[in-house]
Amino acid sequence: MRLEHLHGINQARGERRAAVTVTALETGECELFVEGAPIAETMAGAVESALRTGKSGIVQLGDRPVFVNVYLPPPRIVVIGAVHISQALAGIAEIAGFDLTIIDPRGAFATPERFGQTKLIADWPEDALKSVPLDAYTALVAVTHDPKIDDFPLKAALDTGCFYVGALGSRKTHAGRVDRLTKLGLIEADIARIHAPIGLNIAASSPAEIAVAIMAEIIQALRTRDVSGSQRAGT
Repeated sequence: MRLEHLHGINQARGERRAAVTVTALETGECELFVEGAPIAETMAGAVESALRTGKSGIVQLGDRPVFVNVYLPPPRIVVIGAVHISQALAGIAEIAGFDLTIIDPRGAFATPERFGQTKLIADWPEDALKSVPLDAYTALVAVTHDPKIDDFPLKAALDTGCFYVGALGSRKTHAGRVDRLTKLGLIEADIARIHAPIGLNIAASSPAEIAVAIMAEIIQALRTRDVSGSQRAGT
């Protein structure tokens, strides 16, 4: 690997951005693509597939084999609310390979006795998110049912471009949420990114089942997200 490519990958890691190298197996020629930067049209399909799946491997570009190596930031989940759903979601997220942090200013709920080794921040989201910055590889899950706690992180997640934003509540509850977020300056297209009711529709009823539905929806959002923000060179 060329030294400038290594520097580029390390810089992308520091910024929690994805990077992909494409190496021609016959010649050893290598190209580096960082998510958001231009992608050569001939390589766009292979690079975008790697960015979605996170899988490296040999692919055919026309008549030449290349090795596509992808470096994705570890996906994170930030949960607003130390509730029963959060307890189940913490365990499922660990199994699925997601780092998870729970934020809740209600100290009686956010306790090690209830959550074991799960990362807990017993503070208001406005303050807690300063030490847990949101980004494009973060999923935001709001489950407190309390606008005073949920609304700020929801807006922050939409402003930041989190790959998934979900909020617990009925359609009636969400209608009130939409009104509040509109008054905070969010436009309709941004608010429409919120998954509400939260989770895939699997007729879940218990907290554990709802957590499964949420985790499935997060994985779906990660693996099907739009990576075309990387401009195709020559288009």
